[in-house]
Amino acid sequence: MFRIDTVFKAAAEQSWLICRVVFAGYLGVLTVMDIRNKRLNLLFLLSGFLLMAAGFFCKREIHPLLLATGAGVGLVFLLASRVTGESFGYGDSILIMIMGGFLGFWDILSLLTAAFLLAAVFSVIMLVRKKFNRKTAFPFVPFLMIAYTGGMILGMY
Repeated sequence: MFRIDTVFKAAAEQSWLICRVVFAGYLGVLTVMDIRNKRLNLLFLLSGFLLMAAGFFCKREIHPLLLATGAGVGLVFLLASRVTGESFGYGDSILIMIMGGFLGFWDILSLLTAAFLLAAVFSVIMLVRKKFNRKTAFPFVPFLMIAYTGGMILGMY
């Protein structure tokens, strides 16, 4: 017979998987926003801090210092946004801070490496096809989403 305590026990055992899937949904909504509007809704973006905090309580063995330094990577990007006159958007930087606090230092670095590589390949393809020029801006959140989802599927985080 189906029992509710069995469901709760299974959910507790798979809490990190559940947190990652919910976070992927959050990234999916942000991706759609970024592609459609070229802007992120600030309130929805900041709600990611709640997901970041919830991720801390999922059954996962990671030192809090790694989570804090992961979020610190986003602070570096915020500084880069400021220095470059928002060539790299503040929304992207805030999202990187949230993702870093959710995943931790090493995982955010690998995710960013993958996202920048994907963005570079996309840019080269678009430049060769003459769809872009050197000054063309494009949304970055979709590349973060693809890198996150790919890493999740491959079991990297």
